Amino acid sequence: MDVNALLTDTDTMDRNIRVIYGSDIHAMTRKLLEDCDAAGMIKDKDTAIVLKPNLVTVSDPSYGATTHTEISEAIIIYLQEHGFRNITVAEGAWVGASTEECFRKLGYTRLREKYGIRLVDTKKDEYISVEAAGIPMEISRTILEAGFLIEIPVLKGHCQTRMTHAMKNLKGCLSDRSKRSFHRMGLDKPIAALCTVVRPDLVISDSICGDLDFEEGGNPIRCDRMMEASDAVLMDSYAAALMGFRPEDIGYIREAEALGLDCSAPSGIIELSKPERTFPAPEGAAARLGRHTDPAEACSACYASLIHALKRAEEDGSIRNLRGRKIAVGQGYRGKAPEIGIGACCRNAAINVPGCPAKADEIAGMIRSL
Repeated sequence: MDVNALLTDTDTMDRNIRVIYGSDIHAMTRKLLEDCDAAGMIKDKDTAIVLKPNLVTVSDPSYGATTHTEISEAIIIYLQEHGFRNITVAEGAWVGASTEECFRKLGYTRLREKYGIRLVDTKKDEYISVEAAGIPMEISRTILEAGFLIEIPVLKGHCQTRMTHAMKNLKGCLSDRSKRSFHRMGLDKPIAALCTVVRPDLVISDSICGDLDFEEGGNPIRCDRMMEASDAVLMDSYAAALMGFRPEDIGYIREAEALGLDCSAPSGIIELSKPERTFPAPEGAAARLGRHTDPAEACSACYASLIHALKRAEEDGSIRNLRGRKIAVGQGYRGKAPEIGIGACCRNAAINVPGCPAKADEIAGMIRSL
């Protein structure tokens, strides 16, 4: 396999990112697929199309760890309506968990019965041995030989890599032996190396309610957001800012750039809808961090950015800079002038981070500068 050819095969890649907000997951997925003309990207009706969700463990998507099954189902319906029938869902749960149990309890067995798709447990698949950046790895043959790979990661935190999304989600393509090896090597460089070999053709990001900290979920933050990009590295370079990081803060993005992958910013952000007005009452870690906020008719996207930023500020100690002051957010502040506010609705604040929604990394920077 010519890894160098894969690295340079991005000259005609669409470097836009599409973003959509809402609560109707099926309709949001459909809109993303239609707007990027996903069917038009696939040249042959007989193409082996593989969907790679995140089914890291048996955990309901509402806990912020696994891909919402509605997204996978909406993609399958869209593809079949456009005449594609060779569709496979392939995934491998983390070491010690049963992929087959994930398929059964998270609704993928039902999808197989209803739509006639294939399910492949990558833990039991044939493997192709590959070496990338000097790192040997065993990759699922189904994944590696896919004619069109659609990745459906969850945007969430991670206790070792700080963030996990499109790039790290590809670790589910590996044998358990290679997964253990990646952890022994520290994850960052191996993940970057894997991304030089496995290159999704389309990334549909599940940013509905990713966890703040942990891959296995438990502290979900409601964002009611989905995104689309044509490259995993492009998606993660953008998503880092949504989580309150700079791309260079994420080790595997730094390593990817060192290996020659394009980690530059997207050409443009295409918003297919605006955030909805209200956010659900925060729970758990979000409720703790929410004590530093003063929301008034806040939308879920802006509020989620603020919570992610406060989490980063808590980690680096800069949250002390607030000194008891609260950060205003929401449409209820239009025409008002709070001391500190984020988003376009708080543009009259004495200290304001603009945006609709504001980016978490810029909010975190503002808190550090207070």
